[in-house]
Amino acid sequence: MTILRLKALLGAGCCSLALMGSAHASGFSRGTADTDILFEDGNFNMRTSVTYVAPTRKYSVNPMNPYLVGENYSDSYAIPSAAVKFKLTDSLSCAGTLTQSYGGAATWSRSSGTLGKLNEDFTMYEYGATCGLKFDLSKGRVWLIGGVYNEVTDYNLVAGAPVGTSIPVLGVDLHDSNFGWRAGIAYEIPEIALRTQLMYRSGVDINASGAASFQGTDLPGGATGQANFPQSVEFKAQTGIAPGWLAYGSVKWTDWSVTERLMLNVPALALNSGNLYFWRDGWTVTGGIGHKFNDQFSGTVFAAYDRGVSTGWDLTGDSYTIGTGVSMKDKLGGELRLGLAAIYLASVSETQYNNSYVPGSPDPRNGFNRSVDGDWGYALSAGYSIKW
Repeated sequence: MTILRLKALLGAGCCSLALMGSAHASGFSRGTADTDILFEDGNFNMRTSVTYVAPTRKYSVNPMNPYLVGENYSDSYAIPSAAVKFKLTDSLSCAGTLTQSYGGAATWSRSSGTLGKLNEDFTMYEYGATCGLKFDLSKGRVWLIGGVYNEVTDYNLVAGAPVGTSIPVLGVDLHDSNFGWRAGIAYEIPEIALRTQLMYRSGVDINASGAASFQGTDLPGGATGQANFPQSVEFKAQTGIAPGWLAYGSVKWTDWSVTERLMLNVPALALNSGNLYFWRDGWTVTGGIGHKFNDQFSGTVFAAYDRGVSTGWDLTGDSYTIGTGVSMKDKLGGELRLGLAAIYLASVSETQYNNSYVPGSPDPRNGFNRSVDGDWGYALSAGYSIKW
């Protein structure tokens, strides 16, 4: 088997399965646009996948709402990804991509926090267009990569429940749309399946607006929401290391320190409230090994570490992921990819609410500080690709 064949069999399938490692990264990170399709051989390429993530987060301490201790409040979610590449010339290819770049979702059986929340969720879908221009060198080739994306945000809140109840009073639905850009550079030597890539993605500022209701009645003036979302830089590398073997890895920095709060304003209720974060920057490290078993089957194992971004204002801690996947060629020229990952979410505690006294609390010095123990989650992924 040649190294070129190794690249074709392992490069796309294994590295795309390893994206499961960042499917529950710190902050609100979820999916990443599949711009790597630009490197694939073929005049027309299409890749699609969906990753289902089921995290578990249970309060071990919750002085304000002790009845929620032991209940899992973290919702499961699915991350779609689609990419289509067109080879325009021997040197220029362009791709359209779709993914859910950010998101968050939680459900409580009874009122949570000062707003009496029962459900809060938001999603940010990225629709992107990216092109790559290739320059052949005496050894290998260089790619210059650039593109734009439109990020569509939807936020929903059901809250206002009296303490200890599940009776919704307040409903909020917000929407926003923003544009950003990405740029990168890559170097590859196809003969040894080597590629290194550095990619920058800009951040966006959310200024959402929409409807609000109180006890089922629409409120005049609706509601607005504001938040700052981060820029990021990712370095990725892969190389053939032996006949039938490929090693790959990545390091990603995300500027989560710009996300200090998510503000909500409902003028008719004189409500101006916020989720407080004051996060630090995030770092995600992923590494894996791929192996070709035969001309039809290849597989991979990978691991990822994501540094928690919490500074004591919320419960976003470290996570560790291990996973495996398999890639299967079919007789139609397509490729089916399946993956499974286990996610360990480390324990974390709030520390910034010490001045709030809670009557009856086991330790009044802790005020409203909440804690979660270490929990496990899992992720499943399935995808299909084809080229002509």
